[in-house]
Amino acid sequence: MKMFGGSNSKSGSSGSVGVDTLIGRQTEVLGDVRFTGGLHVDGKIKGKVIASADKASALSVSEHGSIEGDVRVPNVVLNGSVVGDVHASQKITLASKARVTGNVYYRIIEMEGGAQVNGQLVHDGGAGAAENMSGIVPRPGAEAASTDELSEARRVKGIVNG
Repeated sequence: MKMFGGSNSKSGSSGSVGVDTLIGRQTEVLGDVRFTGGLHVDGKIKGKVIASADKASALSVSEHGSIEGDVRVPNVVLNGSVVGDVHASQKITLASKARVTGNVYYRIIEMEGGAQVNGQLVHDGGAGAAENMSGIVPRPGAEAASTDELSEARRVKGIVNG
């Protein structure tokens, strides 16, 4: 099965990932989802969606699919909704019915007319991709932050999350 994305895709073309895991339209997952390979979501996920460090891992969310939680996947094709930050260390494609309420961190972005992002679009040139996938996300202008400021931010994050 091919990732959704068009009927004119050639099978076996480089960059395409098959669907290894499918979350059906009538399915709701409560909790974090960790995967490798390809994940296609037609249903609902309430939790984080995290791919392995494999640069080929991909997530596709149909127009019926939704995620309530942060997404950390190298390649994302979104036509549904995400409430949370989306971290695509390789490429994100926002189709016409895509809805993101949160920030989008990307290296390459494709955005069709009609797609909506209620948050910031933050370009990641690739140098910080490993840190982004680990959960430590530099904010724009944060490159001048001192070690003390970063330690304080991690301490506060631990208090808020703990």
